[in-house]
Amino acid sequence: MFERMLEDVNPRVAAILEAALDGREISLEEAECLLEAEGADRHALYWAADKARQEDVGDDVTYVVCRNINFTNICYVGCSFCGFARHKHESDAFVHDTETLLEKCADAIERGATEICMQGGIHPQKDHAYYHEIASAVKAAFPQLHLHAFSPEEIDFGHRKSDMEIGDYLAWLKEAGVSSLPGTAAEILDDEIRDILSPRKLKTDRWVEIIKAAHRVGLPTTSTVMYGHIESPRHIAAHMGLIRDVQKETGGFTEFVPLGYIHERNELYNVLGSRPGATAPEDLRIVAVARLFMRPWITNIQVSWVKMGHKLGQVALDAGANDFGGTLMEESISRESGSQFGENTSPEDFRRLIREIGRVPVERGTLYQSLRRFDDPALDPVTPVAPVTPVAPEGESGPERSAEESASLQVIG
Repeated sequence: MFERMLEDVNPRVAAILEAALDGREISLEEAECLLEAEGADRHALYWAADKARQEDVGDDVTYVVCRNINFTNICYVGCSFCGFARHKHESDAFVHDTETLLEKCADAIERGATEICMQGGIHPQKDHAYYHEIASAVKAAFPQLHLHAFSPEEIDFGHRKSDMEIGDYLAWLKEAGVSSLPGTAAEILDDEIRDILSPRKLKTDRWVEIIKAAHRVGLPTTSTVMYGHIESPRHIAAHMGLIRDVQKETGGFTEFVPLGYIHERNELYNVLGSRPGATAPEDLRIVAVARLFMRPWITNIQVSWVKMGHKLGQVALDAGANDFGGTLMEESISRESGSQFGENTSPEDFRRLIREIGRVPVERGTLYQSLRRFDDPALDPVTPVAPVTPVAPEGESGPERSAEESASLQVIG
């Protein structure tokens, strides 16, 4: 039967897949070819990507217990694909104060979080000190949290206000408590596309400059692509090529995350006439091509369950992905654009979804260190709900963490 399928696979596609599995780096043109695969070619692509995934990272599927916090939705950048941004006089505009942010962090820790992912709109009345103050407050109160914060767009805005060199500004934020950056604001790293998606947003060269500077000062980042709007396979292949080139130079990317465009509530679709998001085959092709194209430079390929949903996410984990993303707990950006897949996936649900496809769930940290491996469902814990007290001010003593609490955050792999 397998030989029958191979009879229908285009010889060029078969040769590219065989080369990728043999460890040869595939070219931009070859990636573009795979991104257009249909029929038997597409199924062969999924199979090859799943085989590569097994060779690269085994059968574990990771997830991170984290909380998203958007500290403000006030933004005037005007991205055509965004349904999240508000102007300051709109009734649902918000800026969370420090007390609210710390309450959200405390709640996240009570629910087992090891990471806070914090991003927001570009508020024109804020400056570089605002980001430093937020990071300092969170880290002072909850030093055990990994603070994954501030996109390259936010870094660009703060840096231009700071009169610092970019490396010095990033080091200053790192000292305040930032441990890694989201590699968002990438969309498609092609300025012709960016000029339509977000003409006032940072350009490709500036995104790359900030990412490389972050890696140089010891701030790892994720890497992303947003697809399903006005781009072509050529743009996606070139975007992935640029990500791979940066990784070869710096080694600072922790993962690659394909993000499908959500179209319902934004100007890009309703006014400018973009496609209505990606198809399911397109979602799976991009995951599969990313696995083959990025190896061995980036070996963690993440599923965005907020964009795909749980069931398609499970299929993507059989087409090259190895990470199910984060619990999130709250999520505004995709939801405001029309995503229907919710704001929270509990650790229990992640473990169930992973086991349903015959794989092993592993809770990880932000940097892909293994925290807890769940081989036996009978031994699964319930999500912790123990109260957490912020660190006491200097000169005062606070409650000590118990040995059991400390062990729950210990890196074991």
